[in-house]
Amino acid sequence: MSSTRRHVVPHQNGWAVQMPGAERASSIHRTQAEAERRAKEIVGNLGGGEVTIHRTNGQFRDSDTVAPGNDPCPTRDRKH
Repeated sequence: MSSTRRHVVPHQNGWAVQMPGAERASSIHRTQAEAERRAKEIVGNLGGGEVTIHRTNGQFRDSDTVAPGNDPCPTRDRKH
């Protein structure tokens, strides 16, 4: 499952899309919104999965399941 999960994390040059456990970023973007869109695109191309978004201090902020991934809480997730 980790290969279909991406994190949007703060980076010295803006925001990065990163696979869990990876040292290098998959991509770097000026804004968090751009990084989130790219992360969802990457995960979608891999067949669906989870995108986890972090705050500027690195703490967890939000997550979203990209179709056709297995959403663990499909009835309660009303934000996306």
